[in-house]
Amino acid sequence: MHSADSKEGAELLGLARRSIEHGLVHGEPLPVVYDELPPEFNEPAATFTTLRIQRELRGCCGILVAIHPLAEDVARSAFKAAFEDPRFKPVREPELEVISLEVSVLSPLESMSVADEQDLLDQLVPGTDGLVILADGRRATFLPKVWEQLPEPRAFLNALRQKCGLEQDHWSDRLEFQRYRTTTYSELPQQ
Repeated sequence: MHSADSKEGAELLGLARRSIEHGLVHGEPLPVVYDELPPEFNEPAATFTTLRIQRELRGCCGILVAIHPLAEDVARSAFKAAFEDPRFKPVREPELEVISLEVSVLSPLESMSVADEQDLLDQLVPGTDGLVILADGRRATFLPKVWEQLPEPRAFLNALRQKCGLEQDHWSDRLEFQRYRTTTYSELPQQ
């Protein structure tokens, strides 16, 4: 976890915030101007942007596989978290003053080979691994940050299965799992 004090983190958080501000006015993500950004922002990356108000979730969206350049992906994930997360109403202008942002840049997905549920639980690294579950055409993920609310691996897995629309204790040899790590940049919570 990194705060916004790193140059890259400050740039990405600023880009995410500008994309939300742009979205309020124009209804679309901020168009990215690459010649104003560091060259690594043009490299493909997968990101999630999380919005919080007083530490409570206000939106979180992103993608798991790097398709777009980093800067464009951050602009897109921030816009989607603010305006297209189906769990929340779109962000309104007065909320901008109280929303704090978090941008997570994902490592490539790593397929996990597991013999059974206990093997999966033994392989997970709490606080570090993000986990994806794939089941019968459905997919769900928890970012590593979710370990803060669900520090016990079995509870983490059970909640992820529910998010995927499965029974909490469902197990099948057809389930697939992938893990990833994140580099996360956070604004300090707004007061």
